[in-house]
Amino acid sequence: MTVLTTARLTLTPASPDDYDDLVALWRDEAFTRFIAPGGRNAEEVWMRLLRDVGQWSVRGYGNWTVRLADTGDHVGSVGALDFKRVLDPPFDAPEMGWGIAPRFHGQGLAQEALDAALRWCDAVLKAPKTVCMIDPTNTPSLVLAARTGFREYARTTYKTAPVILFERPGATST
Repeated sequence: MTVLTTARLTLTPASPDDYDDLVALWRDEAFTRFIAPGGRNAEEVWMRLLRDVGQWSVRGYGNWTVRLADTGDHVGSVGALDFKRVLDPPFDAPEMGWGIAPRFHGQGLAQEALDAALRWCDAVLKAPKTVCMIDPTNTPSLVLAARTGFREYARTTYKTAPVILFERPGATST
């Protein structure tokens, strides 16, 4: 499994060692408001963590835990995912996802982590494109998606929530 580094960050594949940091993060309403209103309890976080660890074992890619390189502080996660979402239109490429703890917002860390993950996807997965979905009211993620090359291609509902679907051409398709 691949470890990625940037000027300020270390990205390591999701691990059970991340559990305590994840429990704290998923209890933060400012973090969960667009992706899981009401947060997640410790059991739900454990199941999500097992899913993330399993992605690496089954698919060879998944979520990376993002930490500050100099202190080891938990920043959040970024990943290339295959969740087999029931979605119309369905995803037909690796799904990119990201989430940064609110105390790190506005520092460019989300883009730094996402750029590293996208470079890895382009170099290793060589997928013709990557996709993502974003709550239409999540302005920071909409801006980040645009900055990293994602363009809207559909609006739909996932479960009961409206979402916007985006795609980004891979390096091999340009």
